[in-house]
Amino acid sequence: MDRMAAMETFVRVVETGSFSEAARQLRVGQPAISKTIAQLEERLGIKLLLRSTRGLTPTEAGESFYERAKRSIEEADEADYAARGAGASLSGRLRVSAAPTFASLHVIPHLPKFQAQHPNLDMEIVLDDGHIDLIEEGIDISLRMGALSDSNLTARKIGESPRLVVTAPSYLERAGEPRIPGELISHESIIYAKGSGRDVWMFRKDSSEVSVTLRGRVRISAAEGVRAAVLAGMGLAVASEWMFAPELASGHVKAVLDDWALAPIDLWAVFPAGRSVSAKARAFAAFVEEQLANLDLSKPS
Repeated sequence: MDRMAAMETFVRVVETGSFSEAARQLRVGQPAISKTIAQLEERLGIKLLLRSTRGLTPTEAGESFYERAKRSIEEADEADYAARGAGASLSGRLRVSAAPTFASLHVIPHLPKFQAQHPNLDMEIVLDDGHIDLIEEGIDISLRMGALSDSNLTARKIGESPRLVVTAPSYLERAGEPRIPGELISHESIIYAKGSGRDVWMFRKDSSEVSVTLRGRVRISAAEGVRAAVLAGMGLAVASEWMFAPELASGHVKAVLDDWALAPIDLWAVFPAGRSVSAKARAFAAFVEEQLANLDLSKPS
């Protein structure tokens, strides 16, 4: 038995939860998958998988073996990649998590370019506004914005975006444009009530600082909902420039109080703690960083 091939088969079965899906991804017949797992269990003398009507789940021993097998495969891939040089193509599977709105605007549209550079690399994008457990969910790299609450995370800052006060021109036509931060209290605000969402903001201009508490009848827990509310002309919102990049460029959304500064928001590439960062994850982080650095945020003339 080819031990590395057997480990790769087992890892793929655990991650897909199915012999048939693992067979499809590995481009072999399902009987070959079943035989490999049976031989692996026989060689190790332990049960690795539990079979039920709901699918396949690893046993406690299987979970432990999965973690070590995945790490061994990643280290083997690292060795191959290092030996072939920086221009080599990556292969295998990369599982990424990211916030849905950010990924839809600034990650997924660029994936064809990344895939063209690495035609043997399969990708799975998990869109989730929450901070999921990277190890439990088998995530190789997570893109997270804002302050990182867990100091034990392995992370690298890959981008920074200004925060702006934004709204639709239709709202400004109806309610007028605020000229100083204090005037925001008389306007309708759309509060992003999740993650870094808050009501109180500190505005800075030269040596002046002004603290403003936003007021509004609408609180929304997802970025896409904030986008929809702003585009519908429901009020003003504090948001990253990334969140409204297309609309700021087209003029469908306008930034106000742009001579006052708010604290920027950071984007982090976060990796599973306790593991060496794979070449695939490092390459993807560098790719996203490059796309953001080249992002055209020019406003309409």
